[in-house]
Amino acid sequence: MDAAPTVEQALQSAIAQGVARLEAQLLLLHVLGRKLDERAWLLAHDEEPLSIPTRQDWQEALARRLSGEPLPYITGRAAFYGLELQVDGRVLCPRADTETLVDWALALLPPAARVIDLGTGSGAIALALKQQRPDVHIEARDISADALDVAQANARRLGLEIAFSQGAWLEGVTEPFDAIVSNPPYIADADPHLAALVHEPLQALTSGADGLNDLRAIIEQAPTCLRPGGWLLLEHGYDQAAAVRQQLQAKGFVDAQSRQDLAGIERCSGGRWNAWKT
Repeated sequence: MDAAPTVEQALQSAIAQGVARLEAQLLLLHVLGRKLDERAWLLAHDEEPLSIPTRQDWQEALARRLSGEPLPYITGRAAFYGLELQVDGRVLCPRADTETLVDWALALLPPAARVIDLGTGSGAIALALKQQRPDVHIEARDISADALDVAQANARRLGLEIAFSQGAWLEGVTEPFDAIVSNPPYIADADPHLAALVHEPLQALTSGADGLNDLRAIIEQAPTCLRPGGWLLLEHGYDQAAAVRQQLQAKGFVDAQSRQDLAGIERCSGGRWNAWKT
């Protein structure tokens, strides 16, 4: 019988097959039933052999990752803005790029502001805002009942009070907000990048021939739900900033501008509603 691979040998095997070392470490921690922040444990136990059941679980998990399945779906957990969220195939995996939107919103929100997060998915944006600003009233909205189940479970587990509602963007919403934030679908229907995203829900990714259908819909609906001077902040694709700013200006938003993510890409655009201009 072959000798049982050690912790380090398992990691090196995964890396040799193309898995990034950090992802291999997180995957192995998950299989071992340890917390994802215990990477130091792997170093301290690098010569420890894997048991037969662990080896089987490791091979299954590694095969899923090598097939392109996102790591958070395998571990069931994703880090976002210092929070650990539970995720699965019903929602998109939270991405670090979206933290740019949270940073921007936090810089703008007045005390006791009212905010609505459209297309909340796992609840990442809403929960990050509430964790950072407990004084803010936040509503999280999604058309998907499955997504709302995930977001509500995250809110309960984290002990963060969020108001949830189901619906398409702002349809049926009447109360005014100080800010509207959203990371809507923004990938074009025929975008070749979709081939690498087959494990994630398609309805949360694509938005028409140019990827702007949902962004246009939100911009169109937003003025009736914003207080004078309120902000609409939107995440979008790497090449859509100019188009989104143009849409905001055409609708009557002022101070239309964009924010770059850590890679220097204009990832979010927004504007302030000038109720006196219409």
